[in-house]
Amino acid sequence: MEIKSKMPGSIIEVKVSVGDNLEAGSLILIMEALKMKQEIRSQEGGVVKELKVNTGDRVSPGQVLAIIE
Repeated sequence: MEIKSKMPGSIIEVKVSVGDNLEAGSLILIMEALKMKQEIRSQEGGVVKELKVNTGDRVSPGQVLAIIE
């Protein structure tokens, strides 16, 4: 499952690492968009296979942030 950005913004903090086991609703990262902090959470349980962003990165709408399997 790809976790994608819904809007442009900046990554404030990545809360998971590759290999972490997640439950549905787990916090993956926090980004700032439109001057507000947005929590990005997993829709399903799984394992973090890949992180595509780091703290401080700018992201675009539709950009893949993480891959969960």
